[in-house]
Amino acid sequence: MNLVFYLFIMGLISLTFIRKHVLLCLMSLEFIVLSLLLMIFLFCTSYFFSFYIFVFFMTFYVCEGVLGLSVLISMIRCYGNDYMNSMFLW
Repeated sequence: MNLVFYLFIMGLISLTFIRKHVLLCLMSLEFIVLSLLLMIFLFCTSYFFSFYIFVFFMTFYVCEGVLGLSVLISMIRCYGNDYMNSMFLW
């Protein structure tokens, strides 16, 4: 269980320090999501719960990943790059 918390903290640290590209922010968010999904899986297996909540959260995480990639694609089409600074300049 300590490994899952370590993965979560490392994902948060990478999200706060790597803020130049949108793709790197999305990858660190997916790293956080994978650590949370592993935490839910370990919780369900250790307490003999059903895996419906695991499938429920996995569905939301897939939708989150697809929305992030669609934002990345639309940003590259509109601005020509994936820098975070170009998103806030008008």
